Amino acid sequence: MKFNRLIPELTVIDLDKSIEFYTNVLGFKVEYQRNENKFVFISFKGAQLMLEEGKPAKSEQMNFQIETDDVDALYMSLKKRGYPIHTEMREAWYRMGDKLTGNREFIVADPDSYLLRFAKDLGTKPF
Repeated sequence: MKFNRLIPELTVIDLDKSIEFYTNVLGFKVEYQRNENKFVFISFKGAQLMLEEGKPAKSEQMNFQIETDDVDALYMSLKKRGYPIHTEMREAWYRMGDKLTGNREFIVADPDSYLLRFAKDLGTKPF
């Protein structure tokens, strides 16, 4: 397995609950796990996260963008499960120099309130 150059490690209150959310609800894959350390390394289409059980710091400020081509399917899956969406699906354009770069995106909070922005790239257009 190739590791990304930056891999966030999130401290979570209940590792089993977080694994359930990330794997069964969002579709992440468990790459490896160290039960003795209450640690798991997970991935989602090239994005990588580490989760470790402990006492998390205040997480409301944290927002991770994860790119996916099937953002609509993931969004509908969460809606069907009745999972609360933090920011509903939207098209958002952000200035990047003299161009705008776009995403079709939504934001969901994990069990520890870390915000996950799932986005599909819409390309660029003139500013």
